[in-house]
Amino acid sequence: MNNDYRVGYLEELGEAVGSCGLVARVVRTRSGPAFLRVVNPEAGSLAEDVTCAPAPDSSGPYYWWSWGERMHRADDPQGAASKLAHVLQPLPQ
Repeated sequence: MNNDYRVGYLEELGEAVGSCGLVARVVRTRSGPAFLRVVNPEAGSLAEDVTCAPAPDSSGPYYWWSWGERMHRADDPQGAASKLAHVLQPLPQ
């Protein structure tokens, strides 16, 4: 999967997390794959970097958590955005 496809999926996820109240931007590095930086604007320390790549046991692309665990299918950005919104929600006081 070339990087252009990954960026497209990351941009779609960026739009989807915006509808969940999060902010995101695609970061393109010189030496590594592009990733999506997602931040909860109400709690800046709650952030996650999401990548997009195929899974070893599948030909389809997936979103991946920063720690290397598969998060969600890339063809369902809204589903992935819901997971991110849940994880990046502050605990009640």
